[in-house]
Amino acid sequence: MFKKTTLKNGLRILTMPQKNTEAVTALILVGTGSKYEKKETSGISHFLEHLLFKGTEKRPSQMAISEPLDRVGGVYNAFTGEEYTGFYAKVKSENFELALDVLSDIFLNSKIDQKEMEKEKGVIIEEINMHQDHPMSYVQILWSRLLYGDQPAGWDIAGTKETVSKITREDILRYMKSQYVAPNTLVCIAGKTPHSQKKTIKLAEGFFNKISGEGFLKKPAVLEKQNEPDCLLQRKETDQTHLCFGARGYHLFHKDKYAQEILAVILGGMMSSRLFAKIREELGLAYYISTGSSSCTDTGYLMTQAGVDNSKVEKAVSAIAQEYKRITEEKVPKEELEKAKENIKGKMALLLETSDAWASFYGLQEILENKILTSKEIFKQIDAVSENDILRVARDIFKPKNLNLALIGPFSDKAKFQKLLTI
Repeated sequence: MFKKTTLKNGLRILTMPQKNTEAVTALILVGTGSKYEKKETSGISHFLEHLLFKGTEKRPSQMAISEPLDRVGGVYNAFTGEEYTGFYAKVKSENFELALDVLSDIFLNSKIDQKEMEKEKGVIIEEINMHQDHPMSYVQILWSRLLYGDQPAGWDIAGTKETVSKITREDILRYMKSQYVAPNTLVCIAGKTPHSQKKTIKLAEGFFNKISGEGFLKKPAVLEKQNEPDCLLQRKETDQTHLCFGARGYHLFHKDKYAQEILAVILGGMMSSRLFAKIREELGLAYYISTGSSSCTDTGYLMTQAGVDNSKVEKAVSAIAQEYKRITEEKVPKEELEKAKENIKGKMALLLETSDAWASFYGLQEILENKILTSKEIFKQIDAVSENDILRVARDIFKPKNLNLALIGPFSDKAKFQKLLTI
């Protein structure tokens, strides 16, 4: 069971002991990401994530940071999202204090060296180039741009080549001061520690007690407005067209977020789902096709992604639209609904076998929602979703005016795709 401890400066420490493992994961989560950025410094959250591994006074280089963890077989990395940034190290139980020492050092004492900054700009620009050359992933960036436009929710998490090139050391330090503070930070410890839970909390407090207790900046509200179906087309000479087709949906605090997740699984979350059976197995239009549900604190959507032959894109989009329409017209059979529920619960149970998954599962709930449900509590809410709920939610989400299509392929005629956006 987890235990949440809040220190006087506002820092939260979340401990989740596990007996049947020899590993322990320390994860630092900060409640900030690309949705908190200004246009001129778009990408700064992701840039900072990179920079924290470049050296501290105690460990003056990237090598000095990585080598101690490599020496004990540790797994460590960082990640940036729209609303959070995370840094973690997973090690054998006996190396727990080393993990805390390294993570707290980079978090509190990074030098943010000017020369390292300039080198890392080149690394990130190459990362941006890589995504742009990979349409299967870049179409997801276009999807966000289509839904939210020129505001933080619609920008690439990595920023642009232009904004990254212009970010200064002063920008980084100012951003850290405004966001990397105790009330906006969560230290998660999951797995087998060599100490009691009480001592583990004390150790974490000792390593992180220098974090500033000042307040932090909130993110701007996301503006959502759509009165008709919309399409974003990027011309690229590809052998396969990559598309994202779906609709706006529910945020994390919406009462129907679990129904939305189940709806996505029914449509395209399994190899026996409706769209996989229709688009791949029956029509042979795609090698990969899947439907997912995404919910942030203030935005959400349900979206199907696929890669199809350039000559069959219109047929594929129409077939997906037909399945969207069908699920708004007739109730999902009880057996199909139960299969989707058990699929979600089964995947979650399998995921939560490792300490790093526990840290993320509990930590992200706390940092985003400021509350935590156990897997059993989530399963109970999933089980409560009925056939009527799925029908009601499908009809609400798949209103024609909510439909959106982002597409990368050798096309210039937006109008021919726009006319397909109807159900």
